Amino acid sequence: MSATLVSGLGFVPVFTPTAIAQEAAMRTLTVTGQGEESVQTTKTRVELGVDVQGTDAAAVQREVAQRTSAVVELLRSRSVEKLETTGIQLSPRYNYENGRQDVIGYTGSNTVSFRMPTESVGSLIDDAVNAGANQIRGVSFVADEAALEAARQQALREAVEDAQTQAGVVLGSLSLRSQEIVGVQINGAAPPVPVPMMRRAEYGAMQNDASTPVVGGEQTVQAQVTLQIRY
Repeated sequence: MSATLVSGLGFVPVFTPTAIAQEAAMRTLTVTGQGEESVQTTKTRVELGVDVQGTDAAAVQREVAQRTSAVVELLRSRSVEKLETTGIQLSPRYNYENGRQDVIGYTGSNTVSFRMPTESVGSLIDDAVNAGANQIRGVSFVADEAALEAARQQALREAVEDAQTQAGVVLGSLSLRSQEIVGVQINGAAPPVPVPMMRRAEYGAMQNDASTPVVGGEQTVQAQVTLQIRY
């Protein structure tokens, strides 16, 4: 803002575009709203492993390959989703004695992961163990992609409503009124991390015919929206 001398009136303030913009910026409230939606998981991601020990590297690797092939064949026959190999390893085992390091054998492993509907996972895990798997390296639960996207949109709506509610309380307490929203920023509405099942199991021979129970949970989608409101 500047001032101009006008005959008979003295100095009269003149509002330049820059001054007007500065004045608007000074009368802006910035507020962040939160939104959260929970979605029931429907699918389970499983990592199954085959671990073998022996004294001959080639024999160990051959057994790992045979057992893993049987497990993979089973998984393919059940039409699992996103079947992939996530780890292969062959390493020596040592014995340390009297300052010496001697190779006493080898350990081989192969890990595959897949995804399928949760209600069918328990029996498939049991069948995979019978086929040759002896490690469950990880189990996590995920919701359907369409359900996650719907939850994301709802969480964003809730975040906007929360921000507007907060702004209304603040401005109302100061006897001010909002004029318009001059800025919007989405701070976060990313898909949630799969829910892990806190269990790592090692299997030998199956001891009974009971099916392994697998129960899913919920994924939570969170969103943040920041509004700049002129008053």
